[in-house]
Amino acid sequence: MIDKLEYFIALAREKHFARAAEELGISQPTLSAAIRQLEDHLGVMLVVRGSRYQGLTPEGQRVLEWARRIVGDTRTMREEMRAARKGLSGHIRLAAIPTTLAMVPRITAPFQEKHPDVTFSIVSTTSIKILGLLENLEIDAGLTYLENEPLGRVTSVPLLHEHYCLVTAKGTPFADRATVTWQEAGSVRLCLLTADMQNRRIINRHFAEAGVSVEPSLEANSMIVLFSHVRTGRWASIMPRNVAKSFGFPDEISMVSLVEPEPHHTVGLVATHREPFTPLVSALLHEARVLAEKGID
Repeated sequence: MIDKLEYFIALAREKHFARAAEELGISQPTLSAAIRQLEDHLGVMLVVRGSRYQGLTPEGQRVLEWARRIVGDTRTMREEMRAARKGLSGHIRLAAIPTTLAMVPRITAPFQEKHPDVTFSIVSTTSIKILGLLENLEIDAGLTYLENEPLGRVTSVPLLHEHYCLVTAKGTPFADRATVTWQEAGSVRLCLLTADMQNRRIINRHFAEAGVSVEPSLEANSMIVLFSHVRTGRWASIMPRNVAKSFGFPDEISMVSLVEPEPHHTVGLVATHREPFTPLVSALLHEARVLAEKGID
């Protein structure tokens, strides 16, 4: 039953029988048979069928909620038993928005020092995708914004308040200033994160509050790409101060505080709310709380 529920979750995620079967490492007939057996066992149709996958039935949507809960609880039970036998070990899957990538080692390094048998994989993506990955049990935790847009049913640990600055090469307009207004920043050639990023939506909102409509001449989904273009002297960017500091190069780059307005936005660690958490997620949340108490510059 657990395997069939795992298959069903994969099908709902991929919305395609062949892709779901490939992800699971099984044949498409095996996947189709498992879904039909699950339907027979529950006595309801779960999938709207035609010549191809056409979505879930209302009953299928409800079963999907239960499947996520049951599979999540099963994984928690297995992890608890493994931890009881061998101590904390296993693999943690993290997803992070680009502006939080610089703080990831502040969590992973002390965590792995305490638990050397735990490994990590880390991907960079949007805040919306992080929530989807959590819901579909594809990641264990995420680093994202804790405000502005709905998070759903998650446990969160606030880690940092982002404060924004104009990041520009020395010798360019505003580089020798202590502060610059959002309206003034809108007059320079900008490179910014892509529009699907929450950071970009936040920046657009603050420019709008200053009465400015900005069209960047370059967009990217990577802070490293943005910073590399800033270093050429042909572009400036808007970044959280802690992110800009993490790149170094203080002799080449100026970080000018943005004012009028002077907003800050909270980022932190999120995990799907569950009682109990898996031992790995519980330890990760603990490490995040330790970091929050110390503070991040």
